[in-house]
Amino acid sequence: MKDAIINALQESILAKQKYLGDTEQLKLLEEIVKKIIKAYKKGNKVIIFGNGGSAADAQHMAAELVGRFKKERKALDAVVLTTNTSILTALSNDYSYDITFSRQLEACAKKGDVVFGISTSGNAINVIKAMEVAEKIGCVRIGLTGKTGGKLKEVVDYCIRVPSDETPRIQELHITIIHIICELVEKHLCS
Repeated sequence: MKDAIINALQESILAKQKYLGDTEQLKLLEEIVKKIIKAYKKGNKVIIFGNGGSAADAQHMAAELVGRFKKERKALDAVVLTTNTSILTALSNDYSYDITFSRQLEACAKKGDVVFGISTSGNAINVIKAMEVAEKIGCVRIGLTGKTGGKLKEVVDYCIRVPSDETPRIQELHITIIHIICELVEKHLCS
């Protein structure tokens, strides 16, 4: 069992080291942080969504933005599209699960908002369809995915790709990236 624990930790460290060594992805992350800061300064919000573990990551990110990450400060407007089970089940039942996020974006997104879709595979149909709607609205579209970026990379303005095919390693780095974003946004807006 000890070997399995060590192996899992080494895989996690390796994924982070690969990401750290990708200067293009690091520059992209910096640009995304700037876009989020700019949106907040203009009175826009961040809208986050994903399925399964990615839904939990979306909720975590919103909690850090609305609450606080490290500093006491004014709440930042962040909305999660995965928390209202009545909306999710009604839309899934009346339409299709594929439109659960896009329909919600139609209701709450406005031009200049930052739309943040999380999908480890990059192929979640409801996340992809939401990004297509976000483009029509005029939102900044960010994807947080695994190694290939899947189809999501084709329908977003910015795609953060974690250098792994293993879902647990992808999710671990997603949380690290979310923490980095929250810390930098908070630091810049509260200085």
